[in-house]
Amino acid sequence: MWISPSTKTDAFELDEIYWYVGKRKGHENGVNTYIMTMLSREPRQIVAFAVDNTVNAARIQEMVDGTVQAEKYYTDGGQSYLGVDFIGRHSRNTRDKSDTHNIEGSNADLRHYIAGLRRKSRCFFRKTETLIAVLRIFIYAYNKFGAAKLEYRLRHPGSGRDFHFILIPNRDCDNHPSVVYYDG
Repeated sequence: MWISPSTKTDAFELDEIYWYVGKRKGHENGVNTYIMTMLSREPRQIVAFAVDNTVNAARIQEMVDGTVQAEKYYTDGGQSYLGVDFIGRHSRNTRDKSDTHNIEGSNADLRHYIAGLRRKSRCFFRKTETLIAVLRIFIYAYNKFGAAKLEYRLRHPGSGRDFHFILIPNRDCDNHPSVVYYDG
């Protein structure tokens, strides 16, 4: 798996998405499948993934051991993460998605761009090997795009999506300030 040399190892996020392989959900012989992913925050790249029929600590441990070590790992409240020996600090957030919002967005990208992972889709993967092959190709392109995006932002500072807003007192609208876009 290609990972940018400029990938920072200060923080990785881990999460999983649920899907099935074989027949459609609710039919005989459909196999529940989990795609577990690990994401670097900067640049936003998937540094490891695993596909298994359950979310288990052994597969997550293989992901953690099989890539560069991070200083801190962020996960949601999944019980499987408790059995993983993280080299860096582990932050398990059971309250909300504030620590794992990047990986949640990345998993949404997987569902959006790979037709076989979309909800209510007529497409599905018949074999786990096909799913893994598609994920490898997608993650290669996704990581290249993330690295190119970071390189562009570093070369062209100030060309990002910086919006400047000013609050202007407005006495005509029940004393609520108006928000005005200012490009400056």
